[in-house]
Amino acid sequence: MYDLPAEIEVRAEGPLRIITLNRPDALNAVNDALHTGLAKVWAQLDEDHDARAAVITGNGRAFSAGGDFAYLDELRGDAALRAKTILHGREIVLGMARCRKPVIAAVNGPAVGLGCSLVALSDIVYMADSAYLADPHVQVGLVAADGGPLTWPLQMSLLQAKEYALTGARIPAARAVELGLANHVVEDPLAEAISCAQRISELPRQAVESTKRLLNIHLERAVLATLDFANMAEDQSFQTDDFNTIIDRLTANKN
Repeated sequence: MYDLPAEIEVRAEGPLRIITLNRPDALNAVNDALHTGLAKVWAQLDEDHDARAAVITGNGRAFSAGGDFAYLDELRGDAALRAKTILHGREIVLGMARCRKPVIAAVNGPAVGLGCSLVALSDIVYMADSAYLADPHVQVGLVAADGGPLTWPLQMSLLQAKEYALTGARIPAARAVELGLANHVVEDPLAEAISCAQRISELPRQAVESTKRLLNIHLERAVLATLDFANMAEDQSFQTDDFNTIIDRLTANKN
């Protein structure tokens, strides 16, 4: 219903908007089209007067498996694509931080890389017991300019944020709740997220949207303090020998 690539689907359920990452055969791994859609969807949601709340989830077995290796391979050799991608990463982060409509995450499976970031930038998070979070940017030689390090220090201790950002270790659903990265572990995260979004949609609009904005001013200020450095560092990391070596190995293994 929005002007977006097919890799991200938005459908209306009354006053709710269900946003679905839609590359199920690739475990919703992020390619250029999906990344572009994620950069554009938040402004369109904010401008959708009939929308009162949104749910974001993944189609199939995963929320998102992170960056598509073929896309990462493209990025290292295409400066124009890399510049667009870094700009879009900035738009994703600030778009979610500034969006006044509450966004409820239904984490139906692994949420890795940018998928993990989308969860961190959501307002309420429901996770399946089998789901997990992970930010493996450093493991592939990248700086997470739109990743966990931007937001995690607001959600859990700085020591915990450093451990998970530097090691890329998986955070199981129950542990995510303990750390403050998720609200609930449930059998059916999509149904629970829709139910929560419906309850919020029935509350007074101005009070809901202004309360979210009030809370997210803290998030936006923290993000803006680090985002320019993060973007510069990520651009540099795409051009390092370490990143090239790792992507060569990953693409060779895939083939």
